Amino acid sequence: MSTEKILVVEDHYDTIELLKYNLTSSGFEVVTAMDGHKALEQARNEMPDLILLDLMLPGIDGLEVCRRLKQEAGTQHIPVVMLTAKGEEVDRVVGLELGVDDYIVKPFSPRELVLRVKAVLRRGSEVETKRPGKWSREGLAVDFEAHTLECDGEPVTLTATEFKLFSELLQHEGKVRTRDHLLDTVWDTHFEGYSRTVDTHIRRLRQKLGPYADYIETVRGVGYRFKC
Repeated sequence: MSTEKILVVEDHYDTIELLKYNLTSSGFEVVTAMDGHKALEQARNEMPDLILLDLMLPGIDGLEVCRRLKQEAGTQHIPVVMLTAKGEEVDRVVGLELGVDDYIVKPFSPRELVLRVKAVLRRGSEVETKRPGKWSREGLAVDFEAHTLECDGEPVTLTATEFKLFSELLQHEGKVRTRDHLLDTVWDTHFEGYSRTVDTHIRRLRQKLGPYADYIETVRGVGYRFKC
């Protein structure tokens, strides 16, 4: 089994060394970058399994790095965990809108960070068992084992988190899933209590579903469900 590769993007040497030590001790291969330009270069050349991306970077900031990676076909599938010393809601919302999979505020526990990295990677590697194989309706087609979605024959690129969220709703079609339940099952955590991340990811999913966005229904005051 190949070792999973993590790209650590951070402009403080001591923090890079701390992260590198804890990640390599947990069995990961680690590559690093200390500015936004190098981060883009490393992501394209190394094709890591996950990127730990600091928000405040010289040259190009973390949000712009994330935006560019999510726009490129070759890198848009790579999960991103944002590291930041800033806790303002606007930063979180913008990051989530760009497709960030998790958001860790400094100072952080290295052990917790490693656990959350593993949780994000697990979302992308889990094979769905409740509804194996394929599913289709009208112009939507899902292959659960391949983790692919098509709309009217065109592939739709989803992040690992978006695909797991979509699968959770689809596998329980007609049944309401509360925000707390989705946080527990999709994110494996309450994401620091920030339940609006569910709403943000639902909005992104609907945008990507285009004419089929109405399949994801809002149940006011409760949560969401996939329409039967």
